[in-house]
Amino acid sequence: MLEHVIDVFEVMPIFFYIGIVLLSVTVGSFLNVVIYRLPKMLERQWYEECRAFLSDQNIDIPVKSSAVMTLSKPDSTCPRCGHSIRFYENIPILSWLVLGGKCSQCDQAISKRYPLVELSTCLLGVVIASIYGVSTVTVFMLILTWGLIALTLIDLDHMLLPDQIVLPLLWLGLIFNLNAGFVPLNEAVIGAVVGYMSLYSVCWLFKLLTGKDGMGHGDFKLLALFGAWIGWQLLPLLILMASVVGAIVGISLIVFKGHQRNQAIPFGPYLAVAGWVTILWGDGIWAWYLLEIL
Repeated sequence: MLEHVIDVFEVMPIFFYIGIVLLSVTVGSFLNVVIYRLPKMLERQWYEECRAFLSDQNIDIPVKSSAVMTLSKPDSTCPRCGHSIRFYENIPILSWLVLGGKCSQCDQAISKRYPLVELSTCLLGVVIASIYGVSTVTVFMLILTWGLIALTLIDLDHMLLPDQIVLPLLWLGLIFNLNAGFVPLNEAVIGAVVGYMSLYSVCWLFKLLTGKDGMGHGDFKLLALFGAWIGWQLLPLLILMASVVGAIVGISLIVFKGHQRNQAIPFGPYLAVAGWVTILWGDGIWAWYLLEIL
């Protein structure tokens, strides 16, 4: 059955791209749930762990709401009126357009982020499909891309890069390179180690010199993730691109938005974007850089 579907996709690529679009917008809708709920679930878990620890010290900590939150429960509702979102009000992109970006019951505005995440997931999926075609590489790259979208927005919202997403993607990169998907496995392992230790070393050197933390540990793991996918050779390019973009954005926030110099900004989104670009076009960019700049 699967081989027949693959044959159809190869003979008639239009069906392949339609499948990618439908799959991507559906996953994009689910990513909105992950982006919103996973940090809340982790916060609740940490609270309960702290409560359990402090209770052992005879310190009474009140119990938070007993309402269970998972990625599937409770059902999605309007935060203003509590209206339960019907299935036909939750069709990716289309429902938002039909409803005019408002709740069908109370006319509360629905954030534009939801359709934008779905649209972005779709567009990035089409880019990957156009580059790698009908192949296992497309499957692995789609999974990586979905995870990076979630990590980017969670980090922007909470300055948090959850291990629940980062570590599985790191292992997935090593699995992908078992048969030299992008690089030989030994280079992937070295890439993961170099990726982690490079930022770890810079962070601790900065702390020794200033007494302050300059970077979150999630960033170390995120760079290790990319090292597991692309090896160590392209990591300097990745760090360079992420640093340049991060510096431009940081300076812009200070100049135009009144952002304080000592106010932290998340570095994960820049690593995620630079890493994704490096995987797809890093060899060409690096060759151009060495030729034109050096």
